[in-house]
Amino acid sequence: MARQLFPIIALLASCAFLLAGGGLHGILLPIRGQLEGFSTFQIGWIGTGWAVGFTVGCILVPRLVRRVGHIRAFSTMAALLSTVMLLNALVVSPPAWVVLRAIAGLCFSGSYMVMESWLNERMTNENRGAIFSIYMVVSLGATMAGQYLIVVADPSLSTLFMMGAILYALAVLPTAISTAQSPAPLTQVNLDLWALFKNSPVAAVGSILSGVISSTWANFAPVYGQQSGMTSVGIANLMVAAMVGAVVFQYPLGRLSDIIDRRYAMVIAGAVGAVSGIVLSTYSGSNIGSNSFLFWIVLYGGVIYSIYSLNVAHANDMGDAEDFVKIASGLLILYGIGTMVGPLMAAQMMSEFGIGALFLTTTIAHLSYAVYAFYRSLRRAQVEAEDQVNFHVGPMARAQTPETYQLDPRSDAEAYADETQ
Repeated sequence: MARQLFPIIALLASCAFLLAGGGLHGILLPIRGQLEGFSTFQIGWIGTGWAVGFTVGCILVPRLVRRVGHIRAFSTMAALLSTVMLLNALVVSPPAWVVLRAIAGLCFSGSYMVMESWLNERMTNENRGAIFSIYMVVSLGATMAGQYLIVVADPSLSTLFMMGAILYALAVLPTAISTAQSPAPLTQVNLDLWALFKNSPVAAVGSILSGVISSTWANFAPVYGQQSGMTSVGIANLMVAAMVGAVVFQYPLGRLSDIIDRRYAMVIAGAVGAVSGIVLSTYSGSNIGSNSFLFWIVLYGGVIYSIYSLNVAHANDMGDAEDFVKIASGLLILYGIGTMVGPLMAAQMMSEFGIGALFLTTTIAHLSYAVYAFYRSLRRAQVEAEDQVNFHVGPMARAQTPETYQLDPRSDAEAYADETQ
């Protein structure tokens, strides 16, 4: 394994720096926005700006890379991220932050795509699964570490913005001095949303709903924590507890979906998300942040970040092996649409009903997910066992690009076909 890792250490280091900066950036903006008196709707628009930028980047960045090359494109986007982070500290204004967050989202999707394309060049079909797993561990660990940097300094000062800018700048160095061969052209998204819906209606609708759920949590969990009186450590614990839930529950839920009709697993996931959301909405005062509260957050996070992988698996069951990347990339665009809508829905709910409505917003989406999955189970027969591919744990959808699916073991059409024999 050490021999397999050596050629990609530089790429993993760039990934770690980038995601540590992104983890800090994502938790810092809502907290600082609250301190500056931003309204819930303004914070919601900042989250939507990120979603728009990230989704557009998945479509446009491959064209940019073809024109200027991988290294120049990655260096440009990392430099822009560093600049955006500093501008967030210099220009504290909701409209400016919406624009800056959109630029950051585009740069993040582009940076991911370049790194993942490069990483894909270093893989073989034999080590793809192992390297993909290591990549996920590095991604998750760096994001968590970045979120805990919120405790290092006062969010009302510029210190944390400077630290984030430094992390983004450091992400350039390992890639710039890497001797890895030039990657292949980036994956271009082919949009045929109607074909995606016909292939698997529950996966298409579920991808939109999972985007609503995850973006609501990512953008408003720090706001919820701050308005509930949590310390910076408490808010970081809140965010990380949900990610721990994803790590703990994604594989068991996925394996369950291999045994039963995958849509029934979707129903179970939606029901668990709805129940945990309702329970969490009842917590108030000193009970927020308690051990029982964090237990429910772990359970809640276990489905927030897992249901998208169920969508991809089900759509993959319904499609041909060679279409995996095309199907998954299309679902990613639908997911992006959901992430644009989620923060605005949550902002409306929280303005009307208070901070606890964060969980009510996701409860509505989780229930819709469960009900629609059950409805579709009545409309189409279950996929035959011999035609169903085994579930593979995937990274969090919020950090996925079309290139992510090129890294996924399921992108090997021959291996995929073998699994269904």
